[in-house]
Amino acid sequence: MMYFAHEIGRAALKPIRMLTGAQSTLLQHRLSPLSRIPGARSVASAYGVFEDLTRRYPKPAFNLPTTVCNGEQVAVHETIVKRKPFAQLKHFQRDVTRPDDPKLLIIAPLSGHFASLLRGTVEAMLPDHDVYITDWRDACRVPLSEGDFGLDDYIDYVVDFISHIGPDTHVLAVCQPVVAALAATAIMAEDGHPATPRSLALMSGPIDGRVDPTAPCKLATEHKLAWFKHNLVHPVPAPYPGAMRKVYPGFLQLAGFVNMNLDRHVDAYRGLFRSIRDDKAEKVSRHRDFYDEYLAVMDLPATYYLDTIQRVFQEFHLARGCFKHRGRLVNPAAIHDTALMTIEGEKDDISSPGQTRAAHDLCVNIPESRRLHHLQPGVGHYGVFNGSQWREAIAPRLRDFIRAT
Repeated sequence: MMYFAHEIGRAALKPIRMLTGAQSTLLQHRLSPLSRIPGARSVASAYGVFEDLTRRYPKPAFNLPTTVCNGEQVAVHETIVKRKPFAQLKHFQRDVTRPDDPKLLIIAPLSGHFASLLRGTVEAMLPDHDVYITDWRDACRVPLSEGDFGLDDYIDYVVDFISHIGPDTHVLAVCQPVVAALAATAIMAEDGHPATPRSLALMSGPIDGRVDPTAPCKLATEHKLAWFKHNLVHPVPAPYPGAMRKVYPGFLQLAGFVNMNLDRHVDAYRGLFRSIRDDKAEKVSRHRDFYDEYLAVMDLPATYYLDTIQRVFQEFHLARGCFKHRGRLVNPAAIHDTALMTIEGEKDDISSPGQTRAAHDLCVNIPESRRLHHLQPGVGHYGVFNGSQWREAIAPRLRDFIRAT
């Protein structure tokens, strides 16, 4: 009922949003006599903020048409090289012949935001790597006929995508998928799979959520699994293609994201109000560029969400050595030839320092010469894979690590 009520609310607000948008334009346009009324820009600014807060945000595009290789700008083409019901493997194909560039699979998190959240990650790696990314689908758009999707399926997808790219693939898992990426690598190594990753970089994720638990980790342990199932799982309403599929809705996830830093978001929208009022177009554009991405959220399959809560955040299966994939015990000690790098942010309030580094304690048979840990001072969770610190300090170390393996 909650999902249905949310959609009814959106529909009810649509005509109001359209009306306020038209009024905002009239109150700001230099040829409109209404723009000369005292206080008109303040009213228009309020209307603009209302429109931003109530509109539906679509899946953002990566918008990476070019990159620079060997000092020259080259075109980049996004192509889908493998399609599956809950994800597609996307390839950023460059118009340049560089056969020696490492193949890199970036595993994007399936945790509410679309894969395009890693636009900055992809952009930084494109000049020197042949880049692929897991592009997860919004669960509300996957028909029930496609079956269910849980954490074991996620691991199967990772193995399948790595196999498709082929031998000597390097893997970068960002945030939530570090557990699945490590499990997939361990399974492939134990099976002697020819496409076992050449290197594995794990970035700011919960290999061991018991280490200095953050607010999301504490939330998971403070409630029983039944609480999450009762309060956060809802069926998708019609007319979505995935009608009646049980999901953790994106709008509930977004509420959680916002509440973690509510004051910061309130201040941001106060700033937007002032920027629209004072006609500071650059500041308005920067705000909207960020929030167009941040407010675009997707539904998660309920089985996958509940599996992750229970096995990763409540019972810590991987860290305790009892993680199973389809009944088979996952053994990180089976990894011998894959180089391992872990990356963390000093001020990460989602996966605190130490949670990702714990992977080194599990992968006991990787030689010390093929291990690396990097803690980036002064950055939070998103700063690890986006922004200036990522581009200038973290990405160069990751590039060097991949080249050395």
